[in-house]
Formats: sequence, structure tokens, C-alpha cells
Amino acid sequence: MILRSSHIISLGLCLSLCSTFITSCQQQQSTTSSSEGKAELGTFEGQSGSINIAGGTAHIPVMQKAAKAIMASHPDIQITIAGGGSGVGAQQAGKGLVDIGNTGRPLKEKELALGLVSHPFAIDGVAIIIHPDNPVGELSSQQVASIYAGTTTNWKDLGGADQAIHLFTRDEASGTRSVFVKKLLKQGTVAQHANVTASNGAMKTAIAGDPGAIGYCSIGYINEMVKAPKLDGIEPSNANCVSGEYPVMRKLYMNTKGNPEGLAKTFIDFICSKEASTYIEASGYIPLHAGN
Repeated sequence: MILRSSHIISLGLCLSLCSTFITSCQQQQSTTSSSEGKAELGTFEGQSGSINIAGGTAHIPVMQKAAKAIMASHPDIQITIAGGGSGVGAQQAGKGLVDIGNTGRPLKEKELALGLVSHPFAIDGVAIIIHPDNPVGELSSQQVASIYAGTTTNWKDLGGADQAIHLFTRDEASGTRSVFVKKLLKQGTVAQHANVTASNGAMKTAIAGDPGAIGYCSIGYINEMVKAPKLDGIEPSNANCVSGEYPVMRKLYMNTKGNPEGLAKTFIDFICSKEASTYIEASGYIPLHAGN
């Protein structure tokens, strides 16, 4: 099998990136447990109190699954989880309004100035989604850019039905939007008439209810409700994100005001541990411990 040079470069960058992420999580894990870095639910033994989490909506399935297991085995611990998008997560963590603020992108300089510290824990792809009945099975990056610029306005020009394209996007505080615009649109334009949705879940629901719609969301949110066409001939899948074949990918972060302490630290170390990989994989993402 012959790989194109660009793919080989992408693969190398991906493996290097993953190695960095894994090292970060390993460093956090090693500072928590008294048993050579092994974090388990038992690490919450004897602890009580609350953890407030807000921000990126892509993170919510992972946070909810972990929180449910932790609270079921340790009823003195309460964990609340809210969305709002990456901008909200960084802002609320920076102001001390929540213990953990989630972002689906690296922190901006103005957010770093708030004293935030990032804790990456998973890799996620961002995919184009359309209605399941739409016959279009593949789009090129150029076609997607033309659609979002408002230049291509009918599905018949893309091999589909004679139907107007209904454009959906995320608000500007969204980490998913940030990755989509940067890595797929190459900082291109999003037309002003695009409908704005507040979360990955809301985006999926909107696309599932409109045969003419096109939007984008985290790969972890894709199911039978929507269809994810190939991009430049490549299927948007976790396997293709890991290999570097699919380029529209990102890491998911938890962020804290300074270095985490107490219960929040135990929670972050647990999410970054191998034991939490089941929650991350069940949510459709790639744990940073994959292959480790």
C-alpha cells in the first residue's frame, strides 16, 4: 500500500501530537494515585463535596457517564454538568464560577491570561452532517467551503435533489465551530444567513429534521439520525482520525483556574486515566491512552 506523502506527514504529526497528549495525562495521573498512577473509582474513597462543570457540549456525554458512576458509588459527591460552549467554559472557569471549564479547542491568549490550566483527555473529529435521505455521499473541501460561503445554494449542483441547501452553523463561542472554520474552511467565510445552533446535540436534531440541511458536529454525536458524507473521499471516523487520514480533528480539554486541587483534581486525574477510557470510547471519542 502506497501512502501519499501528505498523508505520511499527517500521520507523523498525529502520532507526535498523540504522544504529547498522552504524556500530559500520564503526568497528571502520576501525581494523584498512591499506587503508581493507577486511578480508579476507589480514589474517590473518603471524599465528599461538589464539582461544577460547564462549557463544551462535545464533552457532556463523557462527563455524564463518569459522574453517574462516581456518584452511584460515592453518594457524598455531587457533580453538576452544564453546556454553553467552549467560550463559556473558559470564561466561567476563569472567573471561578465553575471548578472545571471544558473547551474543544486550545485556550486563547486572553483565556490563558485568566490563569487557566488545560488538561487534554481525548481526541475528536468534526464531520459534515446531512439528512439521512440526502443521496449525496461525498463532498470535497472546496464544495463545503462554497456551500458555507453561500455560493453553492442547491443540492442538485452536488449530485443531489433539486432542493435548496439550508445552512446550519454553531455560535462563535463554540470550539466545534472554531475547528471547523480553521481546519475545513481554512478560515473561510460562514454566510450570514446560516442558522445558528447552541450545541452538538441541537445541531444533530436540526439536521435530522430538515431534508435540505447541512451542518457539522463532533464525530461522537453521529448516529442513525444523520448522515456523515465522506470528505475528499475519506470517511469521518475515529480510525481515520487516529491514522491522520481524516484531517478535521481536535483534542478535548478540561480547564481549571490554576492547578486543580482536591475533588476536582481527583476527577480530572480519573478522566485522564486508563480506567476512564471506557466512558470516553462509549461517547464516541478516542482516549489519549489509546494504543498506550
